[in-house]
Amino acid sequence: MEEVLDFLRRLSENNDRDWFDAHRTEWTHVKGVWAAFTTRLIEGIATFEPSVRGLRPQDCTYRIARDTRFSTDKRPYKSWLGTFVAPRGKKSGYAGYYFHVEPAGDGLLGNHLLAAGAVCIEPQVLRSIREEVLDHGAEMMESIRRAQGFGLDTTNRLKRVPTGFPAESEFADLLKQKDYCLEKPVSEAFVLSADLPERLVEEFRLTKPFIDQLNRAIQYAYEEM
Repeated sequence: MEEVLDFLRRLSENNDRDWFDAHRTEWTHVKGVWAAFTTRLIEGIATFEPSVRGLRPQDCTYRIARDTRFSTDKRPYKSWLGTFVAPRGKKSGYAGYYFHVEPAGDGLLGNHLLAAGAVCIEPQVLRSIREEVLDHGAEMMESIRRAQGFGLDTTNRLKRVPTGFPAESEFADLLKQKDYCLEKPVSEAFVLSADLPERLVEEFRLTKPFIDQLNRAIQYAYEEM
């Protein structure tokens, strides 16, 4: 993983097309290293989440090129890499398990991170998750508690309980969520550990009850849509 982080650091310092073109062969190698790592991670997660079995690295990873069409930041490349392992792949809309490496700290999240859940949720799916919270909020709170070391990301939380849900609910804070995602920052030493895939699998295993509950609500929404 060291060569992956080293390439991303240098890309962050030289984020232009000329530099990238001159180092394209190196990127091809780094991309292969990340794909091989992703394969191991998929296989590991599949030991407790059979629904991801058979996914390919390209089903779970992202292009290095940034979409700058609607952004004031015109840097052409990402200075991070991420793998999102979810049932039916990264574009399915289902909750899943995400690993993010960002050594330069000037990209998407600013640090290395583990995350488990769903973000950028479609309105009808979000309503289904909130109904799940209303009916089984204690179960979700217990799932969050059991994911030791992870915390609920409240960055995108509403100030008020959304219309149609009881403001006096004991689970009001959960109902305010727009993203349902647990996260855990990790150190560079963690990322560079020789048994990284195995360590990630054990961390993500802790979040499975939370993911299961989200995907139950997401599946119900898809059946109704």
